[in-house]
Amino acid sequence: MKKFKILLAGTVACMALSSSMAYAERGTDGDLKILFWQAVSTMNPYLSGGTKEVFASSMVIEPLARYDETGELVPWLVTELPTLENGGFSEDMLSLTWKLKPDLKWSDGTDFTAEDVVFTWKYCTDPNGGCAQAAQYEGITNVEAVDPLTVKITFSEAKPYPYSAFVGAQSPVIQAAQFKDCLGAAAPGCTSANFGPIGTGPFVVKDFKPNDVITFEANPNYRDPAKPAFASATLKGGGDAASAARAVLETGEYDYAWNAQVEPEVLAAMMAAGKGRLEISFGTQVERINLNHFNADPALGDKRSTAEAGPHPSLSDPAVRRALSLAIDRDIIVEAGYGQSGRPTCNIVPAPETVASTKNDSWCLTQDIEAANKLLDEAGWERGSDGIREKDGVRLSYLYATSTNSVRQATQELVKAMWAEIGVDAELRNASASVFFGGDPASPDTFQKFYADVEMYTNNFDGTDPEKYLAEWLCDKMPSPANGWQGQNIPRYCNPEYDALVGELSRTADLEKRAELSKQLNDMLTEEGAHIALVHRGDQSSFANSLQGVRMNSWDSQVWNIADWYRAK
Repeated sequence: MKKFKILLAGTVACMALSSSMAYAERGTDGDLKILFWQAVSTMNPYLSGGTKEVFASSMVIEPLARYDETGELVPWLVTELPTLENGGFSEDMLSLTWKLKPDLKWSDGTDFTAEDVVFTWKYCTDPNGGCAQAAQYEGITNVEAVDPLTVKITFSEAKPYPYSAFVGAQSPVIQAAQFKDCLGAAAPGCTSANFGPIGTGPFVVKDFKPNDVITFEANPNYRDPAKPAFASATLKGGGDAASAARAVLETGEYDYAWNAQVEPEVLAAMMAAGKGRLEISFGTQVERINLNHFNADPALGDKRSTAEAGPHPSLSDPAVRRALSLAIDRDIIVEAGYGQSGRPTCNIVPAPETVASTKNDSWCLTQDIEAANKLLDEAGWERGSDGIREKDGVRLSYLYATSTNSVRQATQELVKAMWAEIGVDAELRNASASVFFGGDPASPDTFQKFYADVEMYTNNFDGTDPEKYLAEWLCDKMPSPANGWQGQNIPRYCNPEYDALVGELSRTADLEKRAELSKQLNDMLTEEGAHIALVHRGDQSSFANSLQGVRMNSWDSQVWNIADWYRAK
């Protein structure tokens, strides 16, 4: 595994200092001002797959274990990681036992116990709940409280890599007492709990205005009495990536702005003010274009983009999917929109190095307009009088959706021009990031609903093992009305051979064999056109030079150690 980190401005070392060096007591550094230009719609990551919701909620609710800035799995709410060596992981690999830290309190002062962990599993696996993180609990048959501080997880079959449920920012523990009436279909309606979860993290929600502002206060029952250094935090949402970065780097109004997806030359001009630094770290983040495998015709009404709509009239053709990828010049996209924070890729699993495939690089990484045109010609897609290809009355004309962002709109324009060279048209559409990634089942514009032919965004996975991420493309993980549009298989890709290979990966212990299976699964998704991977993106965010204690993390939540952040005196 490799972890890359670049400090583009400032000389402040992002090292964790002891609390005695950083601050004397909790709440001495005032208000921490945060900007998320993609506004947060809920504080419950189980009801949204959006990164903004996962990151914001991780300030409040926490997992049993998480990944540090090097990708190392570390205990968080437990005394140690259960392993074969210490007996926490059974020799038959059918069970995993976690030992909770004693005396942990929820922010309301009540005890954090094994029953809360059991409840969280029941909450996310309820068949009527539409849990956005269901893949984290794949293969678990039971979670039980052996005693108040002991949790035992039982798997349906040997699980060589068992660290999925309750691990990482996407799989935190929620309080049973608060969410007890929110199981199944009742989950989305529990507004009070979803907007203000009781947690074990360093902050508690004081006020939540969806898609606008969240105000936090330091958790009075946080396990370290000296932390957090900040008495409060204000997370402002909305706007755009450029204005968010500017508010830290140039004007100094904010301490931290997440996701500086801004053109390189624009960022360079902002940093000249000398008020902030830009940090980049590479993990598993990939900007991709999903190809809808179901018919997205608006005339189909509620059936569109579901199995009832039937296969997509043109994207169901493998030749079309391959040609769309061949026509794209990934180097130009990286140069224009990402600079040092991007690398061309054809892989949905780009890291760590041990699982990153190179099989498809020979045909995919280099644009080949001639090969793309030849594929379409041979498949019978002929150019019409307007230059757009068609066959049997079906035109290669697509609604291409993404979130509102200058880099993404520029990428859309580039891809549209590239596709035009092979006789493919694209209608470009963008929606506010707060809506696009919001997960509202009533909205027609969410990325989960996928009411378009193709859509573009970035996603990644926690940690360095891709098993649970690759499980997101299982046939039963498709978003649909039945699960509140919260499934993780956004392109609606379904291949029984793929499902079987995921099952084999989950049963495989040998690390080299696991890596090989992961590569095979990645390659299937690329070769069969579940999506078109474009850019291996680095996490890039803006920090005030005065903000210290930050340890930039691409394997978990960027705010994973926010309890250690402090303001330099």
